[in-house]
Amino acid sequence: MAFRAHRYPPVVEPPEERLPAAAPALARGAPEALSVLRIVAALVYWQHGLQKLFNFPPSPRGPMPFVFDSLIGVAGVIETFAGVLLILGLLTRPVAFITCGEMAVAYFKAHFPRGFFPINNMGETPVLLCFIFLLLIFAGAGPWSLDALIAKRLWPVKLRA
Repeated sequence: MAFRAHRYPPVVEPPEERLPAAAPALARGAPEALSVLRIVAALVYWQHGLQKLFNFPPSPRGPMPFVFDSLIGVAGVIETFAGVLLILGLLTRPVAFITCGEMAVAYFKAHFPRGFFPINNMGETPVLLCFIFLLLIFAGAGPWSLDALIAKRLWPVKLRA
């Protein structure tokens, strides 16, 4: 820490942060990494919906009975259609808002009553997906998405403030 002698009262300045040499190169790939995270999380999410609606991939516990107006039936429909939209990156923020809420409800209705810790109540997947979708609400879909393609066509020129 250095003191500035020419100011009164003296100001203590924090030391300069030195980033590793690889940090700028890694930061350049962050938007694409967000897209990859969105696609992989959406594929996992979509599989849960397909299993509820069509028993695909087949569950080791056997086929799940599908009743449309049950909580599991509604969850299956949301997971299937929202999963496709998230994979494509279309309407990502509103869809992520819905799916984040659905995962929170899934955790507290189905997993939390079995125990407090997600590792013990088999709730790791809903918790992780909930927070990934929460990230997507604020960060958006990333550059590899239909949202980005639509935005590029509607606003081809980027203005900097």
